[in-house]
Amino acid sequence: MKFLILALCFAAASALTADQISTVQSSFAGVKGDAVGILYAVFKADPSIQAKFTQFAGKDLDSIKGSADFSAHANKIVGFFSKIIGDLPNIDGDVTTFVASHTPRGVTHDQLNNFRAGFVSYMKAHTDFAGAEAAWGATLDAFFGMVFAKM
Repeated sequence: MKFLILALCFAAASALTADQISTVQSSFAGVKGDAVGILYAVFKADPSIQAKFTQFAGKDLDSIKGSADFSAHANKIVGFFSKIIGDLPNIDGDVTTFVASHTPRGVTHDQLNNFRAGFVSYMKAHTDFAGAEAAWGATLDAFFGMVFAKM
């Protein structure tokens, strides 16, 4: 059954249209330089995600936002997300890497859904998201569907 779910999710990623991929890549290109803002929005949306990072756990989000550690980690996360977006629709290897690094940390499906919600909130506030919402929805559904099937 898990194989069937994974196959369907892989098919969903492969089924992204060239226009959807272009729209996602273009809209993300406009914000990927604001890694700190993106990670801040995600942590703000769900503080339990921040708590998963030992260097940030228990600290005031506004006070760490300007730190070098926060910036470095934000760039690492957004850099990996940029890789995934650049690899569309062929993201199976990226998903495997993501799952291998997040499963041992006890990251939950709820936290990943909340990460998604925080990211989407950021995108809505910083891009013309209305024109890209359907493409982002399909892309995020494919990515998180594949992740959840492997976790």
